[in-house]
Amino acid sequence: MRANTMRWLITGADGFVGNHLLPYLLEVENESEIWALVWNQAPTKSRPKSNSRLHVVPVEITEAEEVRKIVTAAQPEIILHLAAASSVAQSWSDPTPAYQINVLGQLNILEAARQLPSPPRVVIASSSDIYGRDQHEGRPISEKAALRPVSPYAVTKSAQDLQAFQYFSAHGLATIRLRLFHHTGPGRPSEFVGSSFAYQIAEIEKGVREPIMKVGDLSVARDFSDVRDVVRAWWLAALHGAPGEAYNICSGRPVAIRHLLDTLLGFSRKEIEVKTDSTLLRKGEIKVLFGDPTLFNSATGWQPEIPLEQTLADILEYWRAHV
Repeated sequence: MRANTMRWLITGADGFVGNHLLPYLLEVENESEIWALVWNQAPTKSRPKSNSRLHVVPVEITEAEEVRKIVTAAQPEIILHLAAASSVAQSWSDPTPAYQINVLGQLNILEAARQLPSPPRVVIASSSDIYGRDQHEGRPISEKAALRPVSPYAVTKSAQDLQAFQYFSAHGLATIRLRLFHHTGPGRPSEFVGSSFAYQIAEIEKGVREPIMKVGDLSVARDFSDVRDVVRAWWLAALHGAPGEAYNICSGRPVAIRHLLDTLLGFSRKEIEVKTDSTLLRKGEIKVLFGDPTLFNSATGWQPEIPLEQTLADILEYWRAHV
């Protein structure tokens, strides 16, 4: 799929991934019109600025009629649905927002999309957490694996994944599901691993935190990609992904959380003591989770390009500039 000019709509354009995806899309789709939906309760200063090609629209994604009106006005040919409640930890303490934003919010997008005269392609953010645990046996997990969600967050992402497929099979809506494994980079909120370590190091270097690093389970291993590689995956999926398909977006290799910590500590300008914080230990933790990227690589030619060490260095520099 390719055209000189298209109409794109992005939800969650002011979120972590959206903040990287929007400028990338403005660059590579330099003649296209983009509608960027942002959270209506977020500070105005955090929103991107509208221009002749970019329409920035505040929205409450859980309000169906509000969403319908905006989607109808935009008449998008492609929707990239990023808006989400993305914290696993917060879903344990209060699961309601995750269900409201992830499941109901996506339902509102899909309903609005299928009612357009020319329904768009809709790319949605599923998650590797839907695979759960106990089915990997040391091998990369493929899209054929069963959904075995452990956390409330993972349940909502499983529902989003199934919901998107149902709209494809029942309504013919061209949905594409991205099963996103862990991705990080500059601007990642400090409650997420890697960014949390870098944030603490930056505070210690600045002298506003004692030289003690608080960590959770360092033996856990995950599949990490740089967010700047992941935004290319979103764009390629929109143009070349097969409707109805689910794709793993991942590097294909597990990295222990301890490696993230050790790498970041190697960049630190201060000596730091490491202590385990019991509040950071999660029940039902998946010990090892890494994916098989073959299907998406074959469909689009996408490969991650940014080394993890560069990603971590860039995250630390980001926090040094922001604490």
